[in-house]
Amino acid sequence: MKKFAHIRVYGIVQGVGMRYSTYRKATALSLTGYVKNLSDGSVEIKTEGEEKDIMALIDYIRTGLHWAQVDDMDVTWGEYKGKYNDFDIKY
Repeated sequence: MKKFAHIRVYGIVQGVGMRYSTYRKATALSLTGYVKNLSDGSVEIKTEGEEKDIMALIDYIRTGLHWAQVDDMDVTWGEYKGKYNDFDIKY
């Protein structure tokens, strides 16, 4: 089932390649949306796709980024709307 997820990642998550790694993983999972650094030091991810693929991305962010320190993550689920055509890194 397709879903939307708004993900905020907190910790040492900027300046460690997280946006690019998230972009590569999301693209490999055929997810759409974007990843972006926020001014408070967190990283924002908005993504759409199959729920199992979004869960795989969340698991990757929690455990697969050895150079980042993920202290907390907020995930808000929503209705899939087909808003994005691909997955981007926003600056």
